[in-house]
Amino acid sequence: MKKLAQGAVTTGSGTLLYTVPTGIRTEVMDINIANSGATTLTCALHLVPVGGSAGTTNVLFPTVSVPGNTMVQWTGRQILNAGDYVQGISSASGITVNISGDEGRAGT
Repeated sequence: MKKLAQGAVTTGSGTLLYTVPTGIRTEVMDINIANSGATTLTCALHLVPVGGSAGTTNVLFPTVSVPGNTMVQWTGRQILNAGDYVQGISSASGITVNISGDEGRAGT
């Protein structure tokens, strides 16, 4: 397993956190959403297919509340194909996301 992405998540249309490279298939296995502020913030995460956009049909975290100075963790297994991406949208600054998983050659 390796770190796929780490970064702050913005408001509005959000932040592109990770894009699967050409010829690669990625398994997302662990996501941590941390709130470094004192007040509760929300964050939504989308696993978006290539050519798509973040929406209700590809949401993994549907605007989850993250209390101040805490984190939310997801563990599982989601497969992303080449060109697919992870998009995060936050209610305000203070949210950081860490994503871990495995990358392998497509078709293997």
